Amino acid sequence: MKFDRRSALLAALAAPLAAKAQTAPPHGDKPVPAGLVDPTETIDLWPKGVPGKPANLPVEKVLERSTDAALTDRSVSGVANPRMAVFRPRAANGASVLIMPGGGYSRIVLDHEGYVLARWLAAQGFAAYVLFYRLPGDGWAAGPDVALSDAQRAMRLIRARALRDGLDPERVAAIGFSAGGHLCADLATRHATTTYKPVDAADKLGARPFVAAPIYPVISMSAPTAHMGSREKLIGKEASPALEAAHSPHLNVSETTPPCFLCHAEDDATVPVENTLLLRAALRAAGIPVETHLFTAGGHGFGMTKAAGKPAGVWPELFLTWVRSQGLA
Repeated sequence: MKFDRRSALLAALAAPLAAKAQTAPPHGDKPVPAGLVDPTETIDLWPKGVPGKPANLPVEKVLERSTDAALTDRSVSGVANPRMAVFRPRAANGASVLIMPGGGYSRIVLDHEGYVLARWLAAQGFAAYVLFYRLPGDGWAAGPDVALSDAQRAMRLIRARALRDGLDPERVAAIGFSAGGHLCADLATRHATTTYKPVDAADKLGARPFVAAPIYPVISMSAPTAHMGSREKLIGKEASPALEAAHSPHLNVSETTPPCFLCHAEDDATVPVENTLLLRAALRAAGIPVETHLFTAGGHGFGMTKAAGKPAGVWPELFLTWVRSQGLA
């Protein structure tokens, strides 16, 4: 991808500095386990007002699902002010990663598909941004494109701030899990689709990831392969075949889709492994470089922590090796 550095410089000069008014990251009442930290820096995506607000704004709620005092497993629903939680590396390699946790498009898993990965990536030298995106069932005017709007905007803001933050505006990767994997694949295949009206200079920048990693992703919106819960939240129970196709990333792969890293467990009983296979086949047919890892065991939603001792537990190191081979770091 040839990046327009002049546009990035102009966007950097126009982009507002992080302000005290930034919305705090989601947090629960349970203390974070010893030795870990939650982010203190956030970046609101829409400082001039979130577009397409519903008549009744959703109310953000954080649910702690873990009963283990040494483990947090929080989820967030009702995101009304989409934002990124930022994890800065001590020794930056210049690259950034936008993280899109899953949650079936009804919630966003905060810890094992978000903060845990962000801490690990920051330790490897990456600037990590965990995206809290709006959910399509909350009545936003953009409908099934609302999460993609936030992902596109997040990519552009990362790039607009990159030069000022000592980062490379070109080397921005995207990774997502389950429904967040769908969002990641949607961003990879529809990064240039207009889903909102430009609001500032950042929106002149591209939203195409340098590389993308949909992990155990929801891909197809058509039965029998679709994860029906995500499908219902995204496009509704009565969605037409045309609407299904419009939101099935494997049907939207093009020559501008970035190289992709895919992994899935064969024993995933929630999102069938065929979702990853459909995306892989479409990428290969379009001549897009793709690395694919299928594991015998790991189940669904293993993230960074839930596949320990299982074959799928090696995926982070495989991902790191691959992104280095692609020139991300």
